[in-house]
Amino acid sequence: MSDKIIHIITGGQRSGKSEYGEEIALSLDDKPTYLATSKCWDDEFRKRVEIHKIRRTSNWTTIEETLHLSKIKTVNKVLFIDCITLWLTNVMDEFKYDPELSYDFVVKEWNVLCEKNNIVIAITNEIGLGVIPMEKATRQFIDLQGKVNQYIAKKATKVDFMVSGIPIHTKG
Repeated sequence: MSDKIIHIITGGQRSGKSEYGEEIALSLDDKPTYLATSKCWDDEFRKRVEIHKIRRTSNWTTIEETLHLSKIKTVNKVLFIDCITLWLTNVMDEFKYDPELSYDFVVKEWNVLCEKNNIVIAITNEIGLGVIPMEKATRQFIDLQGKVNQYIAKKATKVDFMVSGIPIHTKG
């Protein structure tokens, strides 16, 4: 298996990112690893998570980790991460919404995770295309998400942007 393959899939909410990424992962490995980063905050979100779980076949090994992605022991596999945005939400919460501490933590975790000999396919959200929010905390999160997306995309070997279920290849 090749090392240092990092494929980032970004786009808006419900643009088909996860389904597309799952298809790629299964085309590269008949038993990929699914790294789920989300916490379930309420019943509505729990239903969203269930949709993802139902879609996965027994081929997948699922690991749930909401903060320390670098602790994942998976090596020489296809590692599918869903998603960077929800992971970043958890990190911001952990660091009391301090953008600098959150960014430093994410960069260190991401670098260690990507040093392992895995093919990484990661889903993230492009949330900076809309109106600038009135609330300071929301603006800080959007700014941090954009900064993190730029960092991981620069290190990626491939980046796709999803629009209405159609991938637009932007890098690699």
